[in-house]
Amino acid sequence: MKPDPIRLEVYKNLLAEVAEEMGVTLGRTAYSPNIKERRDYSCAVFDGRGRLVAQALHIPVHLGSMPLSVAGVLESLELDPGDVALLNDPFRGGTHLPDLTMVAPVFGPDSNRPLFYTANRAHHADVGGMTPGSMPVACELYQEGLIIPPVRLLSGGRRVDGVWDLVLANVRTPYEREGDLSAQLAALEVGRRRLTAIASERGAEEVVRVMAELMDYAERIMRAAIREIPDGRYEFEDALDDDGVEAGPVPIRAAVIIHGDEAVVDFTGSAPQVRGGVNAVRAITLSAVFYVFRCLIEEDVPTNAGCMRPITLITPEGSVVNARFPAAVAGGNVETSQRIVDVILGALAQALPDRIPAASAGTMNNLTIGGLDPETGRRFAYYETTGGGMGGGPGGPGLSGVHTHMTNTMNTPIEALEHAYPFQVVRYGLRPGSGGAGRHPGGNGLVREIRTLARAEVSILSDRRLTRPYGLAGGRPGTPGRNRLLTDAGEKDLGGKATFSVQAGQVIRMETPGGGGWGVEEEVD
Repeated sequence: MKPDPIRLEVYKNLLAEVAEEMGVTLGRTAYSPNIKERRDYSCAVFDGRGRLVAQALHIPVHLGSMPLSVAGVLESLELDPGDVALLNDPFRGGTHLPDLTMVAPVFGPDSNRPLFYTANRAHHADVGGMTPGSMPVACELYQEGLIIPPVRLLSGGRRVDGVWDLVLANVRTPYEREGDLSAQLAALEVGRRRLTAIASERGAEEVVRVMAELMDYAERIMRAAIREIPDGRYEFEDALDDDGVEAGPVPIRAAVIIHGDEAVVDFTGSAPQVRGGVNAVRAITLSAVFYVFRCLIEEDVPTNAGCMRPITLITPEGSVVNARFPAAVAGGNVETSQRIVDVILGALAQALPDRIPAASAGTMNNLTIGGLDPETGRRFAYYETTGGGMGGGPGGPGLSGVHTHMTNTMNTPIEALEHAYPFQVVRYGLRPGSGGAGRHPGGNGLVREIRTLARAEVSILSDRRLTRPYGLAGGRPGTPGRNRLLTDAGEKDLGGKATFSVQAGQVIRMETPGGGGWGVEEEVD
């Protein structure tokens, strides 16, 4: 029977709103500023086979990779009513260790197998490891924090105390982690209630059937979008500045092969996995590819598993885009994902020169600070990403001071930051002139200065401090970023990736990259 387009539209919005309401619950009930204020979390709905059905408009790097987390749980555990699984292991469905993912089944009144699954992921400001914030310049996964394979956090609706105790005993801020984990559980419960109500009202068989129809519909739309790309092989290469441990660029190479309504994205030729923490697991690479191709669709199409059916991904095992255990991966999630997007867009720009923008900042500018708060006597761990310049494009100039591509978080308001931590925000504003020139110039980056009021340990994971966000169609590249430590003795260059100590009163200054320009700059008479 031919799907009813009206029914598809109703269910598309109905299921997406379930994920959105889960997100509202998670944000409003979370404890930490990173989740409550920056909204560094994502929520999604899956069918009974673990296929992505709907997602909220949250974090691209989370959402594209979350299906592998659900698959990792279903391979390891058989979930019963009231069970909730927790995991963060990047090599068993996770991304990097601070991202804690929860998965819960949703049963019908007469079903002995789950009809649906709900899932969410939140970036926790500390999960142990060698430095506060769990984003160090590391050489192996063990240094980055507590590794959690798929385990039950709730069993039959009751807390599994041993798992809770183990997690909270291995983090620096257990009071904060317990609050955020509880918020994630609340979001799952909201999702369960909403899906149960929808199945009760409309019939479980209809809901399951329409979910499958929505995936088929998304596949048809994606195939139509790919058919608009001229057949051919389009190659592009870019690089990360370094891996944080050894000097020298880390190249990422991709070939996008288009044939009719199918695409192959082949990363053969990318660098082997490296010692430092910029290795990405396959889930991250999949997420970046999913994001780029989804951006090619202008219609308000459902974002689900059907979108990826026409796309084949080739990621050589043991490479920086598909690392082997126990590679360090904290920066792979936040930095390498951005460069993968740059590379795929660079390749597609050859086929679609009138649609693809120049490179954006190309980094999440990750900053973690942790120590002991002298006023409260409690340990703290702060994490934040900082925006940069968006690349100019065929349609106009790039935006300034925004998060782009694989991150979609907000900033932490100064008032919330200074209330929660022993910090002062000295400066926060745009970085004039950092965007690349062009007919449509790139957006400007940001300048953010934070004075610490206590001794602390700091980690920075950033990129585009040596390489520049590329311009397109004759546009100029954006200006690289810079990281500085300001002390009474003067300024110290920190490089793009560093772990170091600061004394009370010292200032961390981060200048983020501008976006590349698009088109040849027009001369003014």
